[in-house]
Amino acid sequence: MAVTFSLPTVLARLADGHATIEATGDTLGDVVAEIAGRYPRLAPRLRDETGGPYPFVTYYLNDEDIRFRSGFATPVTAGDEITIVAAIAGG
Repeated sequence: MAVTFSLPTVLARLADGHATIEATGDTLGDVVAEIAGRYPRLAPRLRDETGGPYPFVTYYLNDEDIRFRSGFATPVTAGDEITIVAAIAGG
């Protein structure tokens, strides 16, 4: 089941410039794992060393924050849209 995974510009450069990626999986974690496998430079920005989401990276599944669902265990279905928002700090 294909879903659309959207990256912010700062992360798209690590995915060969692709801001939108089609991927498959049964859960959000499966989708992230597939994308991490295809784009190894992007992988450490998507998940922590245990394979879970970073607290400062927010994933939205169809405009709903996955922190209020089941995190990476949240099921996905064909046609879903996943958007990632990475916190950017400045000073």
